[in-house]
Amino acid sequence: MNILVCDDDRDIVEAIAIYLKNDGYDVYRAYNGLDALKVLEEQEIHLILMDIMMPQLDGMRTTMKIRESRNIPVIMLSAKSEDTDKIMGLNMGADDYITKPFNPLELLARVKSQLRRYTTLGSFVTRENVFRSGGLVVDDEQKSVTVDGEPVKLTPVEYKMIKLLTENAGRVYSIDQIYENVWNEPSFRPENTVAVHIRRIREKIEINPKEPKYLKVVWGIGYKIEKYEND
Repeated sequence: MNILVCDDDRDIVEAIAIYLKNDGYDVYRAYNGLDALKVLEEQEIHLILMDIMMPQLDGMRTTMKIRESRNIPVIMLSAKSEDTDKIMGLNMGADDYITKPFNPLELLARVKSQLRRYTTLGSFVTRENVFRSGGLVVDDEQKSVTVDGEPVKLTPVEYKMIKLLTENAGRVYSIDQIYENVWNEPSFRPENTVAVHIRRIREKIEINPKEPKYLKVVWGIGYKIEKYEND
């Protein structure tokens, strides 16, 4: 599942991201309310951790904007602990409230509780046109690709290729099959063409292209996207 962490303190964002990733979540980052709203327009987010005091657009007003069109859980983060701030945050549409500094185990427990309630109540819908394998996400509606929450810029041909393989993660496609599916024409000695695009995609989605995690070669047969379980 995808969680958006929004706080103007980058160290706090990174610390929370580590806890969440270790628990199997994909993390998106924002550093003010305007950034958060932009991420929501571009990505499928299932829960937001929202700081209150931020520049440009604070957490309270951002939550109000989110509630105009979305019902995803929002957990407020703040250094303040007064009851009036908690009440105000909840009245603005937040689902929960946690004060800094917080215990990571408590934060994760609250995240799981809100996601469980969100999915149980039926607000969460898995979109059929979003294909995932671990941290690799291909959103065919947005025509976007992300790895561990970070956007990846691909050419149209590269996008078609990674969509084909991710949509069918675990299945091995021969070079001829990849060429015919992506270029929509019969293949004729397509080895170099496909290999060049595979190399470019690896350079964009892999931490170490020489030891790829996602885009694997099956020697003598073709290529595949490794199938990983999604939380």
